[in-house]
Amino acid sequence: MEHNTPIDNKVVSQKINESGLPEVGTATIREIKKLVDNIEGATGEKFIRMEMGIPGLPPTQVGVDAEIAALKKGVAAIYPDIHGIAPLKTEISKFVKNFINADVSPEGCIPTVGSMQGGFAAFLTVNRLVKGKEKVLFIDPGFPVHKQQLQVIGYGWDSFDVYNYRGDKLRAKLESYLSTGEFSSILYSNPNNPSWICFNDLELEIIADVCKKYSVIVMEDLAYFAMDFRKDLSHPGQAPYQASIANYTDDYILFISSSKAFSYAGQRIGMMVISDHLFKSDFPDLKRFYKTTEFGYSMIYGTLYALSSGTSHSAQYALHAILEAANSGELKFVDTVKVYGEKAKIMKKLFIDNGFKIVYDQDLGEPIADGFYFTFSYPGMTGVELLNKLVYYGISAISLAITGSDRTEGIRACVSLVKETQFGDLDSRLKAFNENNK
Repeated sequence: MEHNTPIDNKVVSQKINESGLPEVGTATIREIKKLVDNIEGATGEKFIRMEMGIPGLPPTQVGVDAEIAALKKGVAAIYPDIHGIAPLKTEISKFVKNFINADVSPEGCIPTVGSMQGGFAAFLTVNRLVKGKEKVLFIDPGFPVHKQQLQVIGYGWDSFDVYNYRGDKLRAKLESYLSTGEFSSILYSNPNNPSWICFNDLELEIIADVCKKYSVIVMEDLAYFAMDFRKDLSHPGQAPYQASIANYTDDYILFISSSKAFSYAGQRIGMMVISDHLFKSDFPDLKRFYKTTEFGYSMIYGTLYALSSGTSHSAQYALHAILEAANSGELKFVDTVKVYGEKAKIMKKLFIDNGFKIVYDQDLGEPIADGFYFTFSYPGMTGVELLNKLVYYGISAISLAITGSDRTEGIRACVSLVKETQFGDLDSRLKAFNENNK
């Protein structure tokens, strides 16, 4: 128990006990959210909420208007096609060309119930392509729920923290896993959740080379699309582009979220983009589970059909309008989300000024970008211990221990829900923590 803390320590301890959590520091994102909701409700005190990667901006208005118009036309009464409405598929294909500079047919551009459903469907399908290749390799740190998804469906995985294997070192590390022949696929995020490192073209080429060698499919999570604010990735059809594996291999699946870049999280609409070559590829072992050996057909009419029979009809019209505006240059979506980087810069300084350290602070010799997430630690504490204490100071986040990170001293902070008006409270609470623990 913490004493002389900004939040009533008796109430915090009581709510922790009632939660049934053995430790706050080992809790999942949603468990921490529920605990903090309960503490806020009991005390009336507002936390500095940094545990969930929820957009902190209004939804993109062009999407809202288009969705309302679609609902008024009656689309809510009609099942959408499982593979997505044609206009949206076309705009997804254009978006990939305009902002990644990769060519993919509309056929392989599939709207999903958020990137989460896209990932779940991909795990189900890629682990059935070749009997005996039924594991996923995670280039960590990463999104904890992806591993939970594999646990639910009964497939295995392995992982490594990439921070000490950047650049040329990445090749040998990947070889050590993929050469076993056990892996169907690899998954990573770029920019990375939670470290915010960004793979460069050399590293993406290495990933592609090793995966081609061992016939492994690359799954790239682009949840934070174009949010490496060190580069101007905002101009459609003009370099620089969002770095992507799509430019280096023929067998890939991209997951592009509308939640962060377009602040459209609540409608659960994302994009799964399957390369043309993979979409048309045949895998005889698919016949164990599906009617056909073709990857794309099995994904859509086998896996996705069983999961949801398509995603929200009206939300597809919203995403269509958003992408159409982005593709034309009318919607400057990157400019809108740059506020996350501005907040991260200020918040990181507040932590450093009060005795904390940034954990993942370098990106191939450059200072880490300011973005949606950052990581921090406090001398002499593990991340679990630190998080156990921070809740008494009205600060919530998640431990890096649940992200596959080797940096067990660290905490992941998301900047999105922290308002500028809370910076003073954050500073005072960090000062109190430092005074009580140094």
